[in-house]
Amino acid sequence: MENDRKKIFFVSDFHFGVPDHASSLKRERMLVEWFNRTRSQAAAYYLMGDVFDFWFEYKTVIPKGFVRLLGTIASITDEGIPVHVFRGNHDIWAFDYLSTEVGVVLHREPQIVKLGDKVFFLAHGDGLGPGDTGYKLLKKVFENRVNQWLFRWLHPDMGTRMGLYFSKRSRIANIAREQKNDQTIVVENEMLYAYCLRKLQQQPGINYFVFGHRHSPLVHPLQEDSKMVILGDWVNHFTYAEFDGKDIELKKFEADL
Repeated sequence: MENDRKKIFFVSDFHFGVPDHASSLKRERMLVEWFNRTRSQAAAYYLMGDVFDFWFEYKTVIPKGFVRLLGTIASITDEGIPVHVFRGNHDIWAFDYLSTEVGVVLHREPQIVKLGDKVFFLAHGDGLGPGDTGYKLLKKVFENRVNQWLFRWLHPDMGTRMGLYFSKRSRIANIAREQKNDQTIVVENEMLYAYCLRKLQQQPGINYFVFGHRHSPLVHPLQEDSKMVILGDWVNHFTYAEFDGKDIELKKFEADL
């Protein structure tokens, strides 16, 4: 069985919790089915951010729900299959619960890793590239330890209710509610594209840049042996990337549910 586990899977942007419990639960069940279908082939999983639309860990409390997903991931890590989770801009307040209780490897910064013979640059994608100064400032506010400590003083019911209130009014919630696709990416105008080109000048050996965040699935060449991969989402697209040791391919999941 171990010899069959040669594929590495990348997936991102589930935004569980929006636009409502019923539709979020349906998408959660789809993701669990995807894990169960792919786990016999998997050498590793990379969840590239925004697993939850709102997530905050108090010292002894986590947000209600998501038991199917968390239990499935725990069973995968218990088998010895690594599951890497990158914090996104919606689950930036993930601290140690997912690593301690579920067994994932939690990443707070972009990573450059070698998988097989290929070099990967992995990141959620928020705050990279030129511009977007307003968000970058807001991210520093959210990551400030004093601000996190102050938020902890809110009762969990109040803090979670506030977070979910804003989540349900967000652009992603509206997209999910209206069941419409996000905008198509114009690569030449894409901040992540500019970021990749600049990064390749500094480190020319990177073969694949893999991002979440932008929601529209895309594979685009950068240089002769380098590509940018944007994973799409599980709000409307239900796409993921599969790396077989030689090349990476975007695929769409069709559930039996």
